Amino acid sequence: MHKLKQYWIAEALEKDLGDPLNPDSVMSYKRVVELDELEAFPEQELNWLYNWKLQHYYVPADCSGEFTSFEEFVAFVRVLSRRDQTIGISFTTLFWSFITWMAGTEEQKQKLAHYIKNENGAMCLGYSERAHGSDLVGGDLTARKVPGGYILNGEKWPINRATISGVSYILAKTDPNGGPKCLTLFMVDKRELDPNQYYNLPKILTHGIRGSDMSGIGFKECFVPDSHRIREEGDGLEFALKGFQITRMLCATFSHGAADTALRTTLGFATKRIVYHKTVVELPQPRRTLVDAFLDILICDCETIGAARGFHIIPEQFSVWASVVKYFVTTQLETMINNVYVVLGSRFYMRSEHEAGIFQKVLRDNSIISMFDGSTVVNLHALILQLRQLTKYRSRRKAETMEKIQSRLETIFSLNQNVPPFQPQKLELFGRGIDDPLQGLEIAIEQLKALKNQADVEPTVLEKLLDLSDLVLEELNAHDEQISNSKFEYGHEQSPELFEIAKKYCTLHAAATCLHMWIYNREILGDFFAKGEWLVLSLHRLLRNVRPMPYTISESYVENVAQELLKLYQEDKHFSIVPFQHAQFNQPQDKTYANPELQLQA
Repeated sequence: MHKLKQYWIAEALEKDLGDPLNPDSVMSYKRVVELDELEAFPEQELNWLYNWKLQHYYVPADCSGEFTSFEEFVAFVRVLSRRDQTIGISFTTLFWSFITWMAGTEEQKQKLAHYIKNENGAMCLGYSERAHGSDLVGGDLTARKVPGGYILNGEKWPINRATISGVSYILAKTDPNGGPKCLTLFMVDKRELDPNQYYNLPKILTHGIRGSDMSGIGFKECFVPDSHRIREEGDGLEFALKGFQITRMLCATFSHGAADTALRTTLGFATKRIVYHKTVVELPQPRRTLVDAFLDILICDCETIGAARGFHIIPEQFSVWASVVKYFVTTQLETMINNVYVVLGSRFYMRSEHEAGIFQKVLRDNSIISMFDGSTVVNLHALILQLRQLTKYRSRRKAETMEKIQSRLETIFSLNQNVPPFQPQKLELFGRGIDDPLQGLEIAIEQLKALKNQADVEPTVLEKLLDLSDLVLEELNAHDEQISNSKFEYGHEQSPELFEIAKKYCTLHAAATCLHMWIYNREILGDFFAKGEWLVLSLHRLLRNVRPMPYTISESYVENVAQELLKLYQEDKHFSIVPFQHAQFNQPQDKTYANPELQLQA
């Protein structure tokens, strides 16, 4: 049992929400599927979360809120998203408030904090336009300066919660000549606008997250006061891109919640379904598919949790790390969900047959996450632009540089260490060639070698870890050589080959985060984690994507991981390197709330 306090809020929320298999629980599978069939906005469920005071954890402590760490935040958003991504996404638009916490005036911060905490406020993000997509600088919405404020004209589309929100972050063109300083960011409070000067666009009918308020907003000669402007004219693109560094990492959390539900509901079927005189989970091929899915979750856990903590230690490096997480985790878990539906069989496609049809909803909902806040192509492109600098920095590292990297890695990946407060002002548009997790790979290998005399490390496991780590380093060196010998391509003219190179970088990055996570947490995350067999299989699984490798490295390791997966399923614990307890069906539902503030209200 872990004793990590940063997971207490997630566990408390989990307990109070109740088991989603219980149709009487808040956000039960039955309820969220019914809402999805109706394409109905989950207003009742969001109000429950506001009454629980979850919105306080979206407001930083220095703005009178309860937000203290991204690791804590990631954990409780997973709790929401394992029940329903529509609800998780709809509530978590609140986190666009971080633009104000990052760049707003003290007056703007206090006003927004009060709106969120005391008025159940919500916000949305208006960056993209129908005709321009991710080309933000090419947008047509304009803001013309007039005495006391600006006149807005144009439309933003599509926007999640565009209609059912009170504050819209709008990126507007203030310089018609274009260029990187042509955009300005506004925190538009609808309550202060003339209702005749703005309008909401119709709800968009979507493949997944059907109940979400996916729409847009338009302005026609709409006056907004100067107090709505974030920083100065021309600063809009800078803060828009820095805001993406935060939300791209957080998008991975939605995928984690969906992956847990997809694997859990498949196990619910596979452990009971009898074919060929055995349960499905006893058959070799389905069993291996489920183990691989579990490994994908553990790999992505190391990347996401590491990044969540890294924000507090090395925010200046997140122009790289955020793109890696957003690409790798969302696509890896999307593929994992597509893989396990084969085990579920035809029931994955049915809308009511198995566990209220939650799997088909997860399959549809989760397919949008890799597109949120920058698509796969956008994030790989952002990474490509920095690969040459990353390679140059790694080749020039000195001993004192490595010592600093090791110190930072220890703080990032030691889950029992507190992280300092997040300092958003340290975010940079470019990482200056630094990326600690992958550039610290040699450090991890030396730490593995130092474990040879440790009695609590199985020698065979350690030997395999060293062999696999050497292969990861070999691939990283080959990557650096490939980049050094390549022709740099400017703008958006990168070749398909460079996109494949960027994908490989992300895979190697995930391998490095897995190593760091194991090295620094062997003694605190339980026997299964400490034994390291899962890590051997995970590194092998990642390397199979970048070089020829045998499909199997150890059948006994696979079986031990399968046993852990089944154990977590039977004990109703989260599929994670931090497997906290889930709410259980027979758990008494009363008015004893885990959230102390809600308890006082009750």
